[in-house]
Amino acid sequence: MTTNLDRRVSIAPMMDWTERYYRNFMRSMTRHTLLFTEMVTTGAILHGDRERHLGFNEAEHPVAVQLGGSDPELLAESARIAEDFGYDEINLNVGCPSDRVQSGKFGACLMKEPELVADCIAAMRSQVKVPVTVKTRIGVDEQDSYEFLQRFVETVHDAGCDVFTLHARKAWLKGLSPKENREIPPLKYDIAAKIKQDFPQLEIHLNGGIQRLDDMLEHLQVFDGVMIGREAYSNPFLFAEIDRAVFDAEPLVSSRFEAVDAYRPFIEAELAAGTPLKRMTRHMLGLFQGVPGARQWRRTLSVEGVKQGVGMEVIDRALDAVRDASPEAA
Repeated sequence: MTTNLDRRVSIAPMMDWTERYYRNFMRSMTRHTLLFTEMVTTGAILHGDRERHLGFNEAEHPVAVQLGGSDPELLAESARIAEDFGYDEINLNVGCPSDRVQSGKFGACLMKEPELVADCIAAMRSQVKVPVTVKTRIGVDEQDSYEFLQRFVETVHDAGCDVFTLHARKAWLKGLSPKENREIPPLKYDIAAKIKQDFPQLEIHLNGGIQRLDDMLEHLQVFDGVMIGREAYSNPFLFAEIDRAVFDAEPLVSSRFEAVDAYRPFIEAELAAGTPLKRMTRHMLGLFQGVPGARQWRRTLSVEGVKQGVGMEVIDRALDAVRDASPEAA
């Protein structure tokens, strides 16, 4: 467990993506970025395969778990279990707009019930010593005034939450898909910045539409941290620059080839344990984004890497394809 969390840069919880195979891949490139699990529901933790949903290894620290739920007692018990697994932070999802999440009465629809969110935070804090935080939108449906967001933050803060990640878009619960909710509502960084101005005692982190290192550094002049979502997935090598640029630490790797070498022991161990190669390679498709040979890399992993019984030889062939297309990249 990590003490005194440095949250200046984090990778957003993303369903179907930020599983442990991805998190270990990212650890080949950044030592200090805070990583998140996918959202895990209280039902999955209390009644499902806990090791599958919560298991991780020590190399992943610092790592936070994001919980989905709206029942304070169930969230409190789930938070206690997650802390026992060794997570560094417990985060409550108050931002996901999917129909499945709405039907469970959690995610973005919780914004409409700040008192319930406060009860959830208080219940979780009563059971754990690690920080309990919230990731939310800046509004939901027609409730998108600054006064609404201000009251939400104030109410939840009064329950003991000192860290908020603001996805700087509102959420439409009806009429937009989750994908459209990440793209269509306009980004309003100024609203998030005003929350930081009005609540200077809180840690306020910005999420939404951040793609370049220069933009991260600029936002860090205003906010306590930045959370990167889709860009962290589609262009993972961006994070090879983060440790030096943000955390004043030596970078782990200097090339994409070194990133693969650093990830190799994890892949080999997983293959030996019976994990199909595709569980790892699906997260590596964007590694050579913007480099000659990227298409050959993706094609080799996508076509060959999904076959039954294949191993590291597929990744080596994909690397050779990149070298052939771009010798200087090696």
